[in-house]
Amino acid sequence: MANENDSFIREVNEELRSDQFKGIWRSFGPYIIALAVLIVLGTAGYRAYEYWHDNRASASGDKFLAALTLAREGKNEEALAALSELEKDGYGSYPVLARMRAATVQAANGDTAAAAATFSALGKDTSVPEVIRDAARVRAAWLLIDTADYNAVSAEVEVLATPGNALRHSAREALGLSAYKGGDMGRAREWFEQIVEDTDAPRNVANRAQIMLDNITAAGGNS
Repeated sequence: MANENDSFIREVNEELRSDQFKGIWRSFGPYIIALAVLIVLGTAGYRAYEYWHDNRASASGDKFLAALTLAREGKNEEALAALSELEKDGYGSYPVLARMRAATVQAANGDTAAAAATFSALGKDTSVPEVIRDAARVRAAWLLIDTADYNAVSAEVEVLATPGNALRHSAREALGLSAYKGGDMGRAREWFEQIVEDTDAPRNVANRAQIMLDNITAAGGNS
């Protein structure tokens, strides 16, 4: 008798569960189907985006490498044309890399003013990552040492010549050389001393700064 009761109870429970499931499905079935469709479409869309992203990045990478090859072969005008196109139509970080490389090619081509202007513009472009902006400022300053006065060099990198800045050594050296070139030995000495006194200054930079200090002292230049 007990077995028959247990069997009956199980059947009732199964029917109740079945009825509950039917009720839930009637109420929420359309939403469940819609959610499943959204998941499938979302996955398909993500895969499609990944494919599109990878293809665009790969195409821009190929164009960038081709432009570098042209530059290495001395075909500067062709390289600049290819880099200019990449600046306009490139994907991801390639337009910025193209601008940086174009300035380098301009410098190699003897157009120092254009190269300095390109680097300077990059250094002021807030859409560019800060680390690249700072590097561009330093490149602009070094190009300007031979083509502009101290104020022009200072406008690019004096903001970087502060304690703790990763590029302070290069910035200080550029400022010191520009001051030295302009005959301002007092200011040149200050910048070179900051390099020598900075325990974190790279050995080669510190050695060059010490040589410049020795030259200033030998020439009796203090002001």
